Formats: sequence, structure tokens, C-alpha cells
Amino acid sequence: MFPLCSNAMNGIRILGIDPSLVACGWGMIEMEGTKLRHIAHGVIRPNTKADLHMRLRELFEALTDVIRIHDPNEAAVEEAFMKNNASSALKLGHARAACLLAPSLAGLTIGEYSPKSVKKSVVGTGGADKVQVAHMMNVLMPGCGVKAGDAADALAIAICHGHRVNAAGVGYRRSA
Repeated sequence: MFPLCSNAMNGIRILGIDPSLVACGWGMIEMEGTKLRHIAHGVIRPNTKADLHMRLRELFEALTDVIRIHDPNEAAVEEAFMKNNASSALKLGHARAACLLAPSLAGLTIGEYSPKSVKKSVVGTGGADKVQVAHMMNVLMPGCGVKAGDAADALAIAICHGHRVNAAGVGYRRSA
């Protein structure tokens, strides 16, 4: 179900999550110092015709499976940003809650990052578009073959978190 890579490093394994009730991107990387390795990525697509509580359950269960299969050390989730539609922002907030709860219940430390800080971290500018983010993911992790969209954004979120962990000079830790 999930593509795996070989040649394991002994670094920190990070799950990046780009929350959505329509197409929730996730990406798993391993980082040792400045070395990056792509583990896997994908998109969770809850049934858009289902009631909200069922879509949230699908999202939570799928992320729980990703965590169980890939055993990350930490997680990173993109922060919500407000546009003009309050109803959409509220639904995104619900999706973020499911995306925060799954790694939290697994005992993972979770970082939260704004879209602008993620883009700046991996592309060099906070105004980068999805194509530029995907291009950088393929440059930084040759062979990952990610296309522009939610999974590429999730990989970028994981890398942003890895940069912050490296900058802080701390290794991974499990939360209590």
C-alpha cells in the first residue's frame, strides 16, 4: 500500500501532514544532519459524500495506519490559514484536529508551521507555488517522484520540521 525505500539511516523519521477533508497529504522522510531520505508519501481522500464525523474518522484512522506502518519519531502539521470563507476555515480546523490527534495519541512530538514558513524553508521564498515546492522535493530527494499537490506539501512540512530540529540541536524525542 505504501512505497518503502531501503538504505535506512539512523536519523530522525518525520511525518509531515497537510490537513484537508478532501485531500490530506502526508509525507515521511528520514533526516540525519543535513542528509534527507524519502520514505513514502500519499494522499488520504475521505469520502466527500459522508457526514463530517465519518470523514474525520476516516482521516484519523488512515493517519494512524501511516504512523503504525512507518513508525515516525516526530510529526509536523501545517497551520490553518484564514481565507474569505469562514465555513471552509472551520472545516479545515476540524481536519487539523484529526491530523494532530493521531500523532499525539501515538506519543509523537508535533511541530506546527505556517504555509509561508514551510515554503521559505524548502524553496527560499514564502510565496512559492505548489509546482515550485514539488520541484524542490524532487531535487532534495531524487527519485521520490512526487507531483505538485498535497503530498509534496506534506514532504515540505516534514523537511521544514527537520530543519527546525537540526537548528535547535536536539535529537528526536517521544512526548509523554
